[in-house]
Amino acid sequence: MEDIPVPIPARPVRFMDRLRAFMRARHMAYRTEKTYCRWILDFIRFHQMRRPEELGPPEIEAWLAYLAGHRSVAINTQKTALNAAVFLYRQFLGIDIGELQFDRASKGRRLPVVFSHGEAMAVIERLNGHHKLAVSLMYGSGLRVMEAARLRVQDVDFEQQCLLVREAKGEKWRRTLLPKSLVETLHAQIELALALHRRDLEEGYGEVYLPFALAKKYPRAARSPGWQYVFPAAERSLDPRSGMMRRHHIGEQQVRRAVARAMADAGIRKRASCHTFRHSFATKLLASGTDIRNIQELLGHSDVNTTMIYTHVIGVHERGVVSPMD
Repeated sequence: MEDIPVPIPARPVRFMDRLRAFMRARHMAYRTEKTYCRWILDFIRFHQMRRPEELGPPEIEAWLAYLAGHRSVAINTQKTALNAAVFLYRQFLGIDIGELQFDRASKGRRLPVVFSHGEAMAVIERLNGHHKLAVSLMYGSGLRVMEAARLRVQDVDFEQQCLLVREAKGEKWRRTLLPKSLVETLHAQIELALALHRRDLEEGYGEVYLPFALAKKYPRAARSPGWQYVFPAAERSLDPRSGMMRRHHIGEQQVRRAVARAMADAGIRKRASCHTFRHSFATKLLASGTDIRNIQELLGHSDVNTTMIYTHVIGVHERGVVSPMD
């Protein structure tokens, strides 16, 4: 259950507990919380566990320069570390750190690895059950692995032939494609999920986790069919946030491991992962002539420049360029 926040005391005293409580009061995404906490701990350890209140801009600059010079992090990684430090000082500690001067990372952003259609289908065909359907949605709808795992019954709109992605990165909702070839299988998966839900209700359980304060606002929603996960976990487990026994969604790591095994079985040796299906979704749309703005909307990118990287991934042979040797 990678998306369940670690428990913190009701009245936190330790520094990191107070920092986590501060983030949760602002409804920050748990992934952002984990990322920022990891970098802030890295910053504190770099300075021999000194209290952040005793440090300032020179220490932040030294740490960022170390990340670039000695750990050779990529540009975006250094930016994430910088964002964590800025949040720590400006938001949590309320300390103005001014404009920082530090060595910028020079390790540029790499082009994403993509599958050919044949490679993508070779991996998918070696998967079974809900793993196969979840990965098919990553490739056919451009979902991230966490978005596929967290998909809820009400997010599937068969009438409009689309998916509503609610629990997305940055809490940015979006609509994306629902492949016609997956409609029948998706119907069957939802029926299976709801049958499991009915059994849970009969056994005195059946409440699913609701984000933010929705459980208080809509007390009956947690038991309603619409809020149930399309890909429920095989077993119920204890929710550390509430102490309740609940059925969570399938684990993202389960899907990642299944994809890694399928890739090995298919003999694919690219440095690929679940996210490669999302990259492949974008490049296939671009190669077929889909407007870059439409792709941006389907992927949920805030900045079109993020989407533009896929223009560099499209093979030159797909643009009609032929080698002089040929």
